[in-house]
Amino acid sequence: MAGKDEPRNPIQVIERMMKLLDLLAEHPEPLGLKQIAQYTGLHPSTAHRILAAMATDRLVDRVEPGSYRLGMRLLELGTLVRSRISVRENALPLMRELHAQTGETVNLSVRQDDEIVYVERTSSGRSAMRIVHMIGARAPLHVTSSGKLFLLEEGFAKLRDYARRSGLAPHTRNSLASLPALERDLERTQRQGWATDNEEAEIGVRCVAAGVRDDAGLLIAALSISAPADRMKPQWGPLVKEAAERIARSIGHRPGGRIGAQ
Repeated sequence: MAGKDEPRNPIQVIERMMKLLDLLAEHPEPLGLKQIAQYTGLHPSTAHRILAAMATDRLVDRVEPGSYRLGMRLLELGTLVRSRISVRENALPLMRELHAQTGETVNLSVRQDDEIVYVERTSSGRSAMRIVHMIGARAPLHVTSSGKLFLLEEGFAKLRDYARRSGLAPHTRNSLASLPALERDLERTQRQGWATDNEEAEIGVRCVAAGVRDDAGLLIAALSISAPADRMKPQWGPLVKEAAERIARSIGHRPGGRIGAQ
């Protein structure tokens, strides 16, 4: 039976969920449902319904019947947010430096599922090209230089799974739409230490990217330069790799690892 204070709209549900999270954050020990209802002023049935949904998503843990504490999913999300904010803050000065050296757009991106998400960008706006790498923009892994780094990180054994999920759908006539072609490209990336995109996401635009690793050696972001195809220079590969390594060192990474899984 619904509680007397059943919320009437989604905003009320979110407000009450946050009230429950704040309460559990204040108490290191698990709290019983009666205590939770008493402290929050929520009807027990309302609190139970919201807590059950949160437990399904691991935002709270049900320690025993009727007893709850904060869930591990919050730790995972907190760690993710912390690492991204830290990377962006540390990356921006070096991104501006790289932009000043090349005069081209410099991007910082992260992986989300089977896509790259661009989270930071520096550009003078002088380029006349139409570039899709705006903050918040997304692109499939296999058509971007940044995305290829994350595919390589997973290893060739898992590449076939990605190919099956994505279908390696092409974005342009230059996109690598077959598994053998993508494998050869990743092998080259593994040898040289940076990835390239030869007008594979957008005709007229070429990119080069290198990975940024955290203090545990995990690939958490990619730094890339995007430029009109006729302005891209071969020496920008080592340049972006050096900048990415400087960003990595600024967040605690110590060199000595490898590029890509075997």
